[in-house]
Amino acid sequence: MSGKLEGVPETRSSREPGVGSRDAARAPVSAGRERRRGAGRVLIAVYLVLAIAATFRSVYQILTKFDEAPVAYALSAAAGVVYILATVALVNRDRPGWRGIAWAAILFELVGVLVVGTLSLTVPEWFSHPSVWSGFGVGYVFIPLVLPVLGLIWLARTRGDAAARAGGGSR
Repeated sequence: MSGKLEGVPETRSSREPGVGSRDAARAPVSAGRERRRGAGRVLIAVYLVLAIAATFRSVYQILTKFDEAPVAYALSAAAGVVYILATVALVNRDRPGWRGIAWAAILFELVGVLVVGTLSLTVPEWFSHPSVWSGFGVGYVFIPLVLPVLGLIWLARTRGDAAARAGGGSR
């Protein structure tokens, strides 16, 4: 006997190892696909957490004590909006126009962190209360400083993945 069941037609997966079998589940994932699944998901999750934290903190501060530090609280609100926009743009980056919005939002975020961080150290009287970007994000464990750098690197590295998906091909 050849190992086949009598009366059952031979399938493609039984002739070719790895196709339609358990081996296929163990097959290595392409580097581009792995970036979308691993690093991309973590990056988007961190953006989402920061968007929620910055937005709710700023809303609370604006509603309860805006007169104490209007510049800091307005900057925190702006940061929250930028994080929300960046999160939505990263989630939708494969749709037309969203990748450009992600680039713009993350670049704006990086410039904001650098400018506000520098000003908060050189002209501290402008920041009687801290904002999300004060001290380069020290109140958020410097995540606001590191996150846009990682976001820009990730967008640059996945550029080919987006082009391949848009063209229907594979990388």
